[in-house]
Amino acid sequence: MRTPVRLAGFLAVLGAAFGIALGVGNSIGPVSDPASAHDEPHGASHGTPSDGEQSGTAAPVGTPGGLMVSQDGYTFALAESTSAPHQSAPVSFTITGPDGRPVTAYEREHEKRLHLIAVRRDFTGFQHVHPELGTDGTWLARIDLTPGDWRLFADFTPGGADPLTLGADLSVAGDYQPAAPAGQSRTAEVDGYTVTLDGVLVPGSDAKLTLSVHKDGRPVTDLQPYLGAYGHLVALREGDLAYLHVHPDGSPGDGRTKPGPDVVFYAAVPSSGDYRLFLDFQHDGVVRTASFALPTAGTSRLEPTDPAHPTDGDTGTAEDHSGH
Repeated sequence: MRTPVRLAGFLAVLGAAFGIALGVGNSIGPVSDPASAHDEPHGASHGTPSDGEQSGTAAPVGTPGGLMVSQDGYTFALAESTSAPHQSAPVSFTITGPDGRPVTAYEREHEKRLHLIAVRRDFTGFQHVHPELGTDGTWLARIDLTPGDWRLFADFTPGGADPLTLGADLSVAGDYQPAAPAGQSRTAEVDGYTVTLDGVLVPGSDAKLTLSVHKDGRPVTDLQPYLGAYGHLVALREGDLAYLHVHPDGSPGDGRTKPGPDVVFYAAVPSSGDYRLFLDFQHDGVVRTASFALPTAGTSRLEPTDPAHPTDGDTGTAEDHSGH
């Protein structure tokens, strides 16, 4: 009799446990069928891009500029995605609008209808040019191209629309010699000018950056206006080359902004990490570029650069910007 009794007891306990589990399950409610979860709109938080994101026509809120080739119906279309290395190489492109046609009407921003930024993905070769617009909506720029992978940024405002910064890749054939990684650099030397950067990048806020220009050890107090300010600053995030919003504090002739030696900007960085900054400034009729490597507050893989062995981030370039 012991075996039937034990069996009956076991079945009783099992039944009680099943009943408890069933009751708890009913109180919690049904678990969603994985397939039904995909019936929700793509705008729901699944980590899956929406149709607009997949097609490149709508940027998620808070996305930095320059990461997309298409946004809000506008597309940055290079005539050729490859090029041979060349000084003053011709680069043509169009900005197509929501109707699929090249845009021909633009608002002027910083005195120009379109700003084209070109930089190799190792952050060398930075150039800021202003191409010519043909009557058919085709832009033509001249860029000094060396072998490697380049990122081009078109910064513009279509007529009657919001400002946009779109990005496109350009591959240049040849023997690619990548630059060594830059160390943290707050000082740049270019053509006898020394430019220093003071300030701290803080994610999520407008960081004040002060750039001071000296020549032969003396402060430069007669900087010339360039693009409506005493300097133009571009900031790019390392890793994806996100193009960040930077704006000058003041403008020539406003009664408070001096023509040097200090030029003040405010930069909004969206995330922690390392950034490259490029300052264009004009003096004695020549526009020169000073470049810097700067981390956000408290986080960086950049090490301070040995002043005796400057990296590419510690040098600048001087170009004839007469066409700008």
